Amino acid sequence: MNIEALIQKATSMGASDIHLVTGLPPSVRVAGEILMLDGDVLEEGEARELIQGLLSEGQRKEFERELQLCFSTLFHNLAHLRVSIYTRLGRLEAAIRLRSSELRTLEDLGLPPSVAELTRRPNGLVIITGPTGVGKTTTFYSMIDLINRERRTKVITVEDPIEYLHSHKRSIIIQQEIGRDARSFPAALRHILRLDPDVICIGEMRDPETISTALLAAETGHLVIATLHTTSAAQTIERIVTALPETEKSGAALQLANCLRGAITQALLPTVDKKSRALAYEIMLANTAVKNNIRELNLPSLNMAIQSGGDEGMKSMDMCLKELYQSGQITYETAMIYARDPKMIRGEGHKAPGAPL
Repeated sequence: MNIEALIQKATSMGASDIHLVTGLPPSVRVAGEILMLDGDVLEEGEARELIQGLLSEGQRKEFERELQLCFSTLFHNLAHLRVSIYTRLGRLEAAIRLRSSELRTLEDLGLPPSVAELTRRPNGLVIITGPTGVGKTTTFYSMIDLINRERRTKVITVEDPIEYLHSHKRSIIIQQEIGRDARSFPAALRHILRLDPDVICIGEMRDPETISTALLAAETGHLVIATLHTTSAAQTIERIVTALPETEKSGAALQLANCLRGAITQALLPTVDKKSRALAYEIMLANTAVKNNIRELNLPSLNMAIQSGGDEGMKSMDMCLKELYQSGQITYETAMIYARDPKMIRGEGHKAPGAPL
């Protein structure tokens, strides 16, 4: 099987990733689980040939120099690929993330109208959070696309790597890639502030300087959309404040409370039939109660503020899990595994026949 046929096969199966590992058949991730495709195991030379079919001469040289490589590409209009190449015991192997060449709307993704409203804010910080592989980048790109379709603005992104190329619609979209257009996220952001942006989109807030610059940009009149590897609203606030240097921490909570507009936390859960995954989410919007809790770093009270803010478009993760369970999309067991407060799932609402008490 050549690399094009393998990508076609994976796409037809609804796979999110392909894994090329020497000594195993080509494997794909479908609905969160790794499946090995029928066929012979990959010999070292076969894996190398499949992977090199994705590389340019310049990329081959870069990999030989660095022994690791991550890049994105649109492969024959089949799919956008994020290709991560590495060696194991000197053998060339790869993890390939598949992304549709068509952007989905926020509504199609299953996100509520309050997320779309965040893209219409003139300034402030919007954070998309969750562990790896839960669709943060998909939401990130869908929010950019909505801005592009609705607003006449200048949007500048900093990504590592770029996984989808936006065309200009109503907005000017400038996408910069780390390693090709900028040395680092902090260096890119410092320069971006001089380029007359309205919206700044940060692929990942991964270091204190990036976080500090993002807060400054959000305070000075820009809408900043960024992703972060945290699993709840409270953890997001804690991560931002504790990531900053000691000299900045005293004012960080106040700064964050002033500029935060909202945080979206995502999870992808196996559906009842195990054939796909359902999006679970938490939406925190920066109303007065949320801002006060952030200023005082009263993080345990944030969940109560979210639960009380349903009329404003907020929703806690447990509330979303309960709805997914009651609508038959996920099992009771799945809801309980991911619940932060299992009593919400166990103690309220209609139980399906046979569900534990």
